[in-house]
Amino acid sequence: MQQYFVKGRPENPLTIKDKDTLKHMFQVMRLKADDKVTLVFDDGIKRLARVLNVDSQTFEILQGLEDNVELPVSVTIASGFPKGDKLDWLTQKATELGADAIWAFPADWSVVKWDGKKLAKKEDKLAKIALGAAQQSKRNRLPQVKLFEKKKDLLKQLPDFDKIFLAYEESAKAGELSTLASSLRQSQSGDKLLFIFGPEGGISPQELAEFEKSGAIPVGLGPRIMRAETAPLYALSAVSFYTELLKF
Repeated sequence: MQQYFVKGRPENPLTIKDKDTLKHMFQVMRLKADDKVTLVFDDGIKRLARVLNVDSQTFEILQGLEDNVELPVSVTIASGFPKGDKLDWLTQKATELGADAIWAFPADWSVVKWDGKKLAKKEDKLAKIALGAAQQSKRNRLPQVKLFEKKKDLLKQLPDFDKIFLAYEESAKAGELSTLASSLRQSQSGDKLLFIFGPEGGISPQELAEFEKSGAIPVGLGPRIMRAETAPLYALSAVSFYTELLKF
């Protein structure tokens, strides 16, 4: 069944105001009267709805659905600006894997340099990618997408998290394999976790010191060195294993 994210509050009859959503519903998917869809509102609750009238594009909400596929912990992915369209791909896959937020920042060794205008345009594009991925994977919430123009603004956000993990290549090379696993085993439902990743060049020594000062724990992600766009997906998979497959 098709799923759509809808801004606002559920009400009967329901008129959806977002033009892109309506276009996809009635022009692309060709919804007809009495067709049923799943709608997700700002409260994160899925609701079954049916098309009342195609001409007025109105819906009737039939019932709430007890279907929650969100991770039991909140995971934010913060990546140093990578090259090319890697951030597009990362946003899509991280959304499918349950990330609560996808952030990116100008790391010391980022090759990409974006000014404020480019950041706003890129952020809008990524938000649309996250929307499509969230609908496809039947999420209950849309992940936040945020691109920081300055790294110091990212650092200001760090006190908001219960645990901060810094994926550090040198830790992996040194054979550090247990810190992430033991920390995830100790996580509680509702914890806010932040994973920080460098760009293609990795995390600089100065950044290591800055992030550690703010409470970040350097961790290895297994014995293999992964690409900048692969490591966040490994981390999200590990979180899913410890919090969903093993259960709390």
